Amino acid sequence: MTIKEKQDELIADFSLMENWMDKYEYIIQLGKELPLIDEQYKTDDNLIKGCQSRVWLHTELKDGKLFFTGDSDAVITKGLVSLMISALSGHTPKEIAETEIYFIDAIGLRNHLSPTRSNGLLSMLKQMKMYAVAYMAKQAN
Repeated sequence: MTIKEKQDELIADFSLMENWMDKYEYIIQLGKELPLIDEQYKTDDNLIKGCQSRVWLHTELKDGKLFFTGDSDAVITKGLVSLMISALSGHTPKEIAETEIYFIDAIGLRNHLSPTRSNGLLSMLKQMKMYAVAYMAKQAN
């Protein structure tokens, strides 16, 4: 499934819910289902800067594709980590770096998060794209 298809699927999932309480419950559920990050990766190097909560993000390159694992100490934020991982994990660095992420605005998420959570979400996206660019540069050498 492409990143675009994953984003469209997320938009479809959120469109089934009528109110934001249901959407928040769904985000929290996604966070509970997020595979646990290995404790060895919960380091300061893997902390996302700009998040109010503590968010760890680890990246691995396998067979030319990036795979992300993550965690947070806040339940909603953990769900946001899960959303980002589900959209971007398992794709090439080039696909991740070049893809426009539109599902955040399409589902109305940015408008329903506090400014600090919204900034944290954007910091998470920026970090994932920076990892992709870094891996692209490594592959070019």
